Formats: sequence, structure tokens, C-alpha cells
Amino acid sequence: MTISEIERQALLLSLQVALAAVLLMLPLAVALAWTLARGRFHGKAVVEAIVNLPLVLPPVVIGYALLVTFGREGPLGRWLHDTLGLQFVFTFRGAVLAAAVMSLPLMVRAVRQALEAVDRGLEAAARTLGASRARVFATITLPLMAPGLLSGAVLGFAASLGEFGATITFVSNVPGQTQTLPLAIYSALQQPGGDRAAARLVMWSVLLAVAALGIAQWCHRRVQHWLGQAA
Repeated sequence: MTISEIERQALLLSLQVALAAVLLMLPLAVALAWTLARGRFHGKAVVEAIVNLPLVLPPVVIGYALLVTFGREGPLGRWLHDTLGLQFVFTFRGAVLAAAVMSLPLMVRAVRQALEAVDRGLEAAARTLGASRARVFATITLPLMAPGLLSGAVLGFAASLGEFGATITFVSNVPGQTQTLPLAIYSALQQPGGDRAAARLVMWSVLLAVAALGIAQWCHRRVQHWLGQAA
């Protein structure tokens, strides 16, 4: 199957954006999941609502909010550009940020469900035996919530691969810079005779999604097998 240079760039860029978005947001997802699952504080409902906003707002709204905040004239965008030389609009890092924000709620939900399923009695028993909080988390909590971490990472990766609205609103559709697979499909459909290119890109999208799910299932079985042996 032949593939053009622009299609190849879109494919590779999508993989890079999705991977970078997951690596960027997974630690934050764990911290937020822990805060929402274990924390007791005023305003918890507000924090939860803010985390889940990308699930209920149109992606274009999220993209506009990112543009207003991280654009060259935005408060954070101007400061980051003047201080650190970082620019998000029309750049790869902007595409990563858009995908990361849109995928964060899915990762938080998956990790939170796994965390809430952890038997807190095991954690308490370890604490009574003298284990520190850090050691309890590293040796008990983290292994038991590993399937949730895996699910969250895969959901975030898949969501990042399919992200469209926030990306095109925030960083536009620049080939080689911000044009991921969904944006390349959109561009192909706008061109006369672009149906074949769009069909090829759609097929690549499906193959990537199926491959990600297959790898996730294999890793999930391996983790469950390891946990069963450890128990």
C-alpha cells in the first residue's frame, strides 16, 4: 500500500503526539486520582468538575480556552514565550498540550477506579508493620492499581490519536507540525479526489486503535498473572 510523504508525516506525528501526551499527563492523572479518591477537602466537587470539563464541553471550546491562555497574547503564553522562549500555537508542543488536556479525564477516571478498588486493609497492615507511606505506595498500592494505570494510559493514547477539535482550534492544521491523522483526514476530504487518501488514513487510524487495544489486553493479562503469582 502506497502512502504519500504528507500521510507518513501525519501518521508519525500522531504517534509522537499521543505518546508524549500520555507521558506528560499520566503522573498528573495519578496525583488527581489520588486526590479525588482519598482526599477530603472543601471544594473537592469543584476540582472534580474542572477535571471532567473536557468530557462535556465541545472540543472547540477547550481549544479556544487553550488559545486564549497559551497564545502569544495570553497570560501564560506571553510569559512562557518571553521567559523560556516556548511557543505553543502552530507547534508540535501545542498539539501535545491539546491532546493531553482532552485525554486527561479518561486517564483520571481509569486510575481512580483502580485506586478505589485497592484493599486499604493491606495498606493499613503494612503501616502497622512499620512501612513508610512511600514504601506502602510503591510495594502495595501501585502494583494493585497497575491494571488501572495501564487502562488509563491506553485510553489516553487512543483519545490523543483521535483528537481533532481542540487541536485544530488551538494549533491549526500545519503539515509536519500539527497535522495529526484526524486533521490529515479532514484535509484530504476537502480536496478534489482526496477520497483515496482519506480512506488510507482512516485505515491507519483503525489499525493503530486495534493495535493499541491488543497490546493493552496482552499487558493487562501479564499484570494480572504477575499479581496472581505475587499473591
